[in-house]
Amino acid sequence: MKENEIKKYYLKKITEFETHNKLYFQKSNPKISDHEYDKLKKEILDLERKNSFLKSDSSPSNSLGYAPSKNFVKSEHRVKMLSLSNAFDSEDLGNFEKKIFNYLNKKIEVEYSVEPKIDGISASLTYKNGLLVLGTSRGDGNIGEVITENLKTILDIPQKITNKDFPKDIDIRGEVFIKKKDFNLLKNNFANPRNAASGTLRQKNPNQTKKIPLNFVAYTYGYFENKTIKKQSEFLNSLKKWGFKISEHNKILNSIKDLINFHKKFEHERFDLEYDVDGLVYKINSLELQKRLGFTANSPRWAIAHKFSADSAYSKVTDIDIQVGRTGALTPVARIKPVNIGGVVVSNATLHNEDEINRKDIRIGDTVKIERAGDVIPHVILVDLKKRDKKSKKFVFPDNCPSCGSDTIKEFNKITKKFDAVRRCTNEGFDCEKIAIERIKHFISKEAMNIDGFGKKVVENFWDLNLIRLPQDIYNLDYSKISNLEGWGQLSVSNLKYSIDQSKKVSFDRFLYAIGIRHIGLENAKLLAEYTKSIKNFMSFIKKNNINEFLNIDGIGDTQINSLKKFFNNKLNYTVIEKLSKILNISDLKLNKNGKLQNNTFMFTGKLLNMSRAEAKSLIENNSGSVVSSVNKRLKYLIIGDKPTNRKVQKAKELGIKVLSQKEWLNLLN
Repeated sequence: MKENEIKKYYLKKITEFETHNKLYFQKSNPKISDHEYDKLKKEILDLERKNSFLKSDSSPSNSLGYAPSKNFVKSEHRVKMLSLSNAFDSEDLGNFEKKIFNYLNKKIEVEYSVEPKIDGISASLTYKNGLLVLGTSRGDGNIGEVITENLKTILDIPQKITNKDFPKDIDIRGEVFIKKKDFNLLKNNFANPRNAASGTLRQKNPNQTKKIPLNFVAYTYGYFENKTIKKQSEFLNSLKKWGFKISEHNKILNSIKDLINFHKKFEHERFDLEYDVDGLVYKINSLELQKRLGFTANSPRWAIAHKFSADSAYSKVTDIDIQVGRTGALTPVARIKPVNIGGVVVSNATLHNEDEINRKDIRIGDTVKIERAGDVIPHVILVDLKKRDKKSKKFVFPDNCPSCGSDTIKEFNKITKKFDAVRRCTNEGFDCEKIAIERIKHFISKEAMNIDGFGKKVVENFWDLNLIRLPQDIYNLDYSKISNLEGWGQLSVSNLKYSIDQSKKVSFDRFLYAIGIRHIGLENAKLLAEYTKSIKNFMSFIKKNNINEFLNIDGIGDTQINSLKKFFNNKLNYTVIEKLSKILNISDLKLNKNGKLQNNTFMFTGKLLNMSRAEAKSLIENNSGSVVSSVNKRLKYLIIGDKPTNRKVQKAKELGIKVLSQKEWLNLLN
């Protein structure tokens, strides 16, 4: 082979390596096996060793790609690092503010701290007595990777702070990023600045991280015994005084209208910034209000990320597939000719549901406009009817599940008095192959059992090899058989076994969520766990057919009850949970058992003053009490607000239940 041919072949392999390096390490979505990836690396290194004229900054010998997370020590965050919910338009912002007012049970004057959302990697810095003692990544929000030494290489991060008013113990949080001009020198190695920051931060050798000019902007705190700072804007000013860099574009605004106007202005100006931003973050400025509003399972109630407008492009629909989800939902997906939208090559776009296809009259062969907004899955906006083939036919949605052949239905919603837009497979068990696969994917996911290294592709591969059919099969895998599979070496098998063994210890509420019962998300799983206390008690409720008793749980309604009944009407579902409960070490939910309201149950009737039911419930639960939704012998206190339901008050008196005014109840909490 001639020198120019060798170079051409080498560069082709380098391009392949770059692609798979990104998919493997940055996207956690490998398209080839570990064996094929290692083989590609070895081939490039062999070519370089035999041909001294071959050289590339993207070579495996120079690659700035990072090691997998299992190579890092992990640390639990003292305060969770939750992600933000997103807003894309004025309606979303209006709903965000409305939810705040509803939670507080009154409309108030709101002051917002506005901060640019830098497109980087979140990090948490723990300082004790002024010294940086720990640095971690976000990880899954609960547990992050310890990357202290790598973070210490960033000049923007002070390692020692001597200000007298600097807290003795605090977690400072912010964003690690690379400026555009610096990324231009690395763009052959990384897909975008964010991936460059991520890959660089996760180098095993801090000396490698030191070579890359990373930056850090601080914007909030995690753990902090705050007694003096009253506002987010004050905290930002304190950060600057303590030696941290903060964004020069932070602002204080007072209305949704002001937020929208500033967003429009800043969206045009962002291209002139020296770093990438993908939106603005709005936070309630009052830290006291932030504390009152608290968090949902996934995000704070007091903050939202307002993303910039979507990128879009036109492409041709080559086919329409039907995907079956974990809950049986049939989702149509348009396969389109690959098109670049905002730097990402898109080949699929969701069509949402049957009604959406009919409303937009989307057909195979149509030229359509595809939009991709932030991290939202690309979707079809409209059809270019001028380019439609006259012989095209309307798409007919299947009446039967394409996976198992079961009937599909649209459920009737008693509240809206309409049929749901989503059509579903009626199979409730693991007999439907696609539902079973998606349930197992949910089971191993980060928010559920969090089995590192057991990704979606592995689930599909093991299913095809008949290694798994039910969740409990994960804990009975034949590792000797796996080690003989292509792409599975001794190390990767050992790491998988370690991750699976680690997942055997799980909290009760997380396990309930992992099971994958429709309408039982993280919040409802926690409510059920708090009420039943243990997996044994929960299964006893199911076995005795006492599911209706869960209606006593404030927050659990007919929708959840009916979903639980449907799920457990399938005997295999019960068997799966029963077998898993014997394999796993399922710990009871950790509750504050020493609060002022411990062992007491409460119920509300009537409108509360200056407080929503949600906030009142949160106060009770944070003080070890519990809230029920009906008057019965288990109830200890009925709290009455304005215009209470007389029937509930009368029944409480008949049962000898103590009736309290809102003021008397608050006195219990001092």
